[in-house]
Amino acid sequence: MSEIGVFEFRGERYEFPVEIGSENEIAIDIKKLRGSTGGIITLDSGFKNTGSCKSAITFLDGEKGILRYRGYGLEDLAANSSFLEVAYLVIFGELPKKMELERFENTIKSHTMLNEEMKDILDGFPKNAHPMGILSSLTGALTAFNPHSVDVNDEEQMYQAICKTMAKIPVIASWAHSKNLGKPMNYAHNDFDYIENILQMLFTKRNERYKINPIITNALDQLLILHTDHEQNCSTSTVRIVGSSHAGLFASISAGVSALWGPLHGGANQAVIEMLENIIADGGDVEKYIAKAKDKKDSFRLMGFGHRVYKNFDPRARIIKSAADELLQDLDMDDPVLAVAKHLEEVALNDAYFVERKLYPNVDFYSGIIYRALGIPTEMFTVMFAIGRLPGWIAQWREMRLNNEPIGRPRQLYIGENQREFKPVEKR
Repeated sequence: MSEIGVFEFRGERYEFPVEIGSENEIAIDIKKLRGSTGGIITLDSGFKNTGSCKSAITFLDGEKGILRYRGYGLEDLAANSSFLEVAYLVIFGELPKKMELERFENTIKSHTMLNEEMKDILDGFPKNAHPMGILSSLTGALTAFNPHSVDVNDEEQMYQAICKTMAKIPVIASWAHSKNLGKPMNYAHNDFDYIENILQMLFTKRNERYKINPIITNALDQLLILHTDHEQNCSTSTVRIVGSSHAGLFASISAGVSALWGPLHGGANQAVIEMLENIIADGGDVEKYIAKAKDKKDSFRLMGFGHRVYKNFDPRARIIKSAADELLQDLDMDDPVLAVAKHLEEVALNDAYFVERKLYPNVDFYSGIIYRALGIPTEMFTVMFAIGRLPGWIAQWREMRLNNEPIGRPRQLYIGENQREFKPVEKR
């Protein structure tokens, strides 16, 4: 027997079906609320309690600290899979077999070249342009060089479009980095794998061959896996709602990049490093800032601690902490910012104030440390986040189109003026 939800208002009773997800999540289906009640809508600013879609991609339980992609625990994937394997899983629903993974890798490599006229667009940006602005703009510009709409029901067309997107976005990201530094633009090389190519495009010099450090490669590989998808967050919801108008994949991804740029979303790891730099600039007294964080009357907040979704330890932070520790030990860097970060981490993991409130270091804290250690500039942090989140955006766009979801069109509660009489300018 199916369950129902009951809503009573002004003496009238309305019944709505209740749906139960595969992890026993419960949702009241209110799509007929407005029609059956004569105009009543729900009001949910920020959509904190509103399910916008049904999705089979990612399961997240913030209370229990669970994050799974297509049913696979993040711990297993990070320990045993590569970023491209996880990308394939998230996008297509199953872990790839050996031949499927090889085809995926090779098809991506075949699409890494960008039209040379893209450089003309890049030249139009000032040298100090933020790389996220460049990434968003050039991703949108890809539509000009790929004008034909993808038939979402044609598997081969979709496959090629997906591989093309996975191939070109890291190249654009590296160009944005090179633009800021005044360096020549690099391309991917077929004798490097996906992660190695990201690193060599960012750091190689034209007269040198990039030297692979497996510890660095592993740290970045794991970090991108952890960022692959995170359910219906701001940027992912943006990709879906833009795509619901049947906008193409590049246009929808470009919108997702813009949404990620906000400091309340993808900019959090950048905010971590900026906070650490401010502590250093103020004399490096960590205990002073610990006291400020505990003082309810002080507006200071520790960036990279706690999480809006996770009410316990961020499961992604558990995984990446060991990679961060290994990386810092291998590089043996004398960086006061990283020293302050390690001090803050030690306090947060042991101080009763933080432990009782579950203000543990989150994935943004550790990703900021890793990117800093790798020599990636702070303004590039969110760009790196976008590369990791790319497969999730693609998967969510593909799922939305294959499910033929209706165009997104939220309602509103109007609180403005009632009808007023117009007065000519001389009588106002």
